Amino acid sequence: MGVTIHFEGKLKSSEHFNSVIEISRDFAESNNMEYEIFEEKNKSLLRIKNEKEWDYEGLARGIKIQPDLNTDPLWIEFDKEFYIQEFCKTQFAGINSHIKIIQLLRLISPYFIELLVEDEGEYWDTKNKKKLQECFDNCFYAIEDAKKENSNLSGPHRIEGNRIVDLMENE
Repeated sequence: MGVTIHFEGKLKSSEHFNSVIEISRDFAESNNMEYEIFEEKNKSLLRIKNEKEWDYEGLARGIKIQPDLNTDPLWIEFDKEFYIQEFCKTQFAGINSHIKIIQLLRLISPYFIELLVEDEGEYWDTKNKKKLQECFDNCFYAIEDAKKENSNLSGPHRIEGNRIVDLMENE
């Protein structure tokens, strides 16, 4: 229902890790975004491969950026094999925040063997702001329609990890 940017890939080599972090940090600073560089020795990351969930356990490091108060945090988070699989919901912040995240992904993409981006706003592929705005508008129409159909739904809500959920059923 939402407008989310999903991305995954593997760095070309371990030497590219520092470059990606520096580019991401500089981008966050130049756009007045809060960020935190981190390393955790034993972290659990939910991953999906071949449409099946599996958990990665081990070293995780990278940078967490808060592009806007109304987006998910943007995790540029790698496992010990320098693989990343993440997403960032943007629809409650507007198209400018969405575009900035795409800009950052474009800046770091040369450091990956391949960075696969699935942009529900279609901006990654089209660079079309009008189409992106239509995707945002359609999302809000769908949320409002769902609320009309079920008066027990409300949203958006923040959940664990500062992620945003479009709708939740009231208890």
